[in-house]
Amino acid sequence: MSGLFDDLLQPLGDKQRDALVSAWAALEYGSEPASEAALPALRDAALRHLLDQMLHRTGRTLVPAGAYLWTSGYRDDIAAELVASGWGILPPLERAALILVLIHSVAIPRAEGRLTGDDWQSNHPTTPTRLRKLSQIHGQRRLSDALQWLRAAGLVRVARAADHETAGASYVPGPALRRLTPAARQRLQENLILAVGPDTALATAITVRRNLGHPQK
Repeated sequence: MSGLFDDLLQPLGDKQRDALVSAWAALEYGSEPASEAALPALRDAALRHLLDQMLHRTGRTLVPAGAYLWTSGYRDDIAAELVASGWGILPPLERAALILVLIHSVAIPRAEGRLTGDDWQSNHPTTPTRLRKLSQIHGQRRLSDALQWLRAAGLVRVARAADHETAGASYVPGPALRRLTPAARQRLQENLILAVGPDTALATAITVRRNLGHPQK
């Protein structure tokens, strides 16, 4: 980080510089979103703007993660460039496992009115046994390996099942998903709709809008 932010930090006093550096580190390296109550640079609008400028220089941006909570994530333009270069793309099996966790721990409970909000937090974990029954992923080891990979990447996390008699690990979306920008979160939500109900009117509307926005060459 030496020299990268000098022009932004040098005009400030020691207290403000320390506050910005501390907030930057908390956002970039913390496993959970950072609270405004704990970090002055997030509470102060001017410092928060400088903090966003610091993140911008490394391809990152501030991401709201709830009431008075913030994290950081890749800017949408940088994320698009990385994907176009083949970076950050989940292997097919891990992608399928993640979609299943999102569908059964978020999408279905939300559709049934058991979960509110539009983020990826859930208190409705799903088990590998249920995922195997409701998917075409065959083989306990293959699914277990995929879930372990997703867990290491922070895309899922282990949670206690609502049914305390359920044995083994249960899974909900992980903290890495909270780093998605609003635009990236909307794309993922739309992808879930396309996966769950590809023949629905909503899925058709999403497909038409995407085709209009990105016409084939």
